[in-house]
Amino acid sequence: MSSTSSLRRLPSSDARLGDVLAELSARFAAGASAHDAAASFPHDNFAQLHAHGLTAQVVPREHGGGGAGLAQARRIVAAAAGGDPATALVLTMTYLQHRAIARADSHWSSTVRDQVFASAVQDGALINALRVEPELGSPARGGLPGTIATRVADGWRISGRKLYSTGIPALRWLAVWARTDEPEPRVGVFLVPGPAAGIAGVRIVENWNHLGLRASGSHETVLDNVWIPPDHAVDIRSPSAWAPAGASQADIDANADQQAWMVVLLGSLYDAVARSADSWVRTFVRARAPGSLGAPLATLPRVQEAIGEIAALLRTNQVLLADAAARTDAGEPPTPADSGLLKFTVTGNAIRAVELALQLSGNHGLSRNNPLERHYRDVLCSRIHTPQNDAILVAAGRAQLGL
Repeated sequence: MSSTSSLRRLPSSDARLGDVLAELSARFAAGASAHDAAASFPHDNFAQLHAHGLTAQVVPREHGGGGAGLAQARRIVAAAAGGDPATALVLTMTYLQHRAIARADSHWSSTVRDQVFASAVQDGALINALRVEPELGSPARGGLPGTIATRVADGWRISGRKLYSTGIPALRWLAVWARTDEPEPRVGVFLVPGPAAGIAGVRIVENWNHLGLRASGSHETVLDNVWIPPDHAVDIRSPSAWAPAGASQADIDANADQQAWMVVLLGSLYDAVARSADSWVRTFVRARAPGSLGAPLATLPRVQEAIGEIAALLRTNQVLLADAAARTDAGEPPTPADSGLLKFTVTGNAIRAVELALQLSGNHGLSRNNPLERHYRDVLCSRIHTPQNDAILVAAGRAQLGL
């Protein structure tokens, strides 16, 4: 399939994109409850995203993709999350990787970059970073990975275990965080073909049994002496070069841009979950008319006040996310510290909005016969994404104190 034929699948206008997103959101929502209950991966959702040219939206146009900026990517992620947030999470991770690879100062070779982009455009190939480990935890907290890359005559051999490999049942590419076995280890990213490529040595341990985002397929992944070509060691450096003190100005700028993309896309995802909860509870209070009241719950001032508070929380999110996306697309992303505060505020607002919806609906909202309890379980997952609240607030407090 050529890049030209792929481009024809992309929505040709803003109105057409809106129609496509509304259609897909409704379709994803129809299957979300069943996928959540069974913790089954929604493969068909990704087939639909690819059929409409949406998987490769962040791939640059010169590579056959949509060339989407952050505002456009946010719109797509929010629509997907309004139907099935697990699908939106996997899509978000692919968008983040495509954004990082596409940067002019990316350390990825043009050959490997072209291969990843071509697979996304032609086949809807998904990619995600595999970083968290049983012993290390998240590398954001420091420490060397236990995953080892061994240099061999014709390339590298990768061995290790990774946790929380979001999307692993469908990933074509794994951006694996590992260290070399050299006397002075280097650390960085090694591109490994994923299970969707049918390569030997990559095994999925299906142990994802989570409170929320149960359909995201975030299982453990075992890499057993997996061979990759020499140029798939796409970005390896000394540990000190990864530390903030060793970063170049280009790396600092790239980090600010990447942080903004991550926070805005994840914030949009969880904001969309809260909006789904808001939509459900507004329908509920308009329809629910207890005999003791003789009128719908929506007529009560305390209910109207709570619905108004939800509206205020979601309006705040909309303004903050839209502003950050616009600034980033204009080449002036928020600082990483400000992006952290944005995440703290937006995800906190989303959680609060769903909690208010639960207070209004009582047992009805907690019933598995209704979607609100699933929205609550999903929105709570916002707290675990890097940067986490403690790191955000400590950094903000130190900055305010001049420390």
